[in-house]
Amino acid sequence: MQKPENPVNNGRRQTGESGESIAVKFLKKNGYKIIERNYRCKLGEIDIIAQDRHVLAFIEVKARRTDEFGGPKWAVTPRKQRKVSMVALNYLKETEQMAKKARFDVVAIRLLPDAPDVEIIKNAFELAY
Repeated sequence: MQKPENPVNNGRRQTGESGESIAVKFLKKNGYKIIERNYRCKLGEIDIIAQDRHVLAFIEVKARRTDEFGGPKWAVTPRKQRKVSMVALNYLKETEQMAKKARFDVVAIRLLPDAPDVEIIKNAFELAY
């Protein structure tokens, strides 16, 4: 028998998926070329990998419906930064792009009733491991 889905987790997943779709549109509008969405390996996942001119951007998307637990841009904790860094290094090795210039961006989205408020934070954090 299949276990019923937790409505809280289902809501988070919907917020995350909605946020990623909004982020992709916003990034494309701002000149990014999307290379991959939801890159997964044994170490974890990166929401979006994109080309921004001559730089490979590893992008973490954070979407929030409220600021009850803080704004979205503050949700990328040092622990999350380490995880994203490890996955990014794995991607660079796997795709033989270790010499490529890369950075970590965060797309922070506040899902407001009228329209989402979207912010790109370029170079949001340094490589952490």
